[in-house]
Amino acid sequence: MDLKLNDRVVLVTGGAKGIGEAIVRTLAAEGASPVIIDRDLEAGSRLYNEIPGSQLVIVDLSCAENCETAVQNAIEKHHRVDALVNNAGVNDKVGLEHGSPQEYIASLERNLLHYYNMAHYALPQLKKSRGCIVNIASKTAVTGQGGTSGYASAKGAILALTREWAAELLDYGIRVNSIVPAEVMTPLYQQWLHTFPDPQRKLQTILGKIPLQKRMTEPAEIAAMVAFLISPRAGHVTGQHLFVDGGYVHLDRALT
Repeated sequence: MDLKLNDRVVLVTGGAKGIGEAIVRTLAAEGASPVIIDRDLEAGSRLYNEIPGSQLVIVDLSCAENCETAVQNAIEKHHRVDALVNNAGVNDKVGLEHGSPQEYIASLERNLLHYYNMAHYALPQLKKSRGCIVNIASKTAVTGQGGTSGYASAKGAILALTREWAAELLDYGIRVNSIVPAEVMTPLYQQWLHTFPDPQRKLQTILGKIPLQKRMTEPAEIAAMVAFLISPRAGHVTGQHLFVDGGYVHLDRALT
């Protein structure tokens, strides 16, 4: 299927590694022009050098001014923005018991505020292109996890903003959707596994709870959904929360 993404300019936050990297690679393969927005210069440069036609913007998105700079850099090069993929974030384990009000605010800065800021600064261009926004959320927003108040509440807000923006931007023809991953093998996930005495045993326990094929979701599977959602093929899809998780969140636990 031709997704008709040739030359579409797509901003991807957290685009240098993990799910973001998979999104960038998939978009490039579909003919789009991905803008890799990340704070990791080494990883970003490596990916940029592998993806012809991409753009690299190294910036920390935790302040609004940097979000504006990232968008403006893309506009200066491409003179347009067709889509925004809000993806950057980290499960930083800022909990209610083991955390502080200051740490909680910092967690929201890492995981939530830049979603709004990037959308705000990209909006004038998205109006012109009748573009779209895809927000990457997390199953923690609907299941809870324990010990991660900052991340979970940020992802819950992202689901709410997805519906809110979809409603607000109807008149501009801008579609807004979110993708909700559960267990996806990324570098950050591998780091988390290695905090356990027996990482392989922990992994096997997790796999046993994933109904479909007892395996982790691949970053490329998240990326494929992103590519579809920003394409004209999904032209009447907006305000949706799409779970790409092998049935992890919604299927009966008796199955596992």
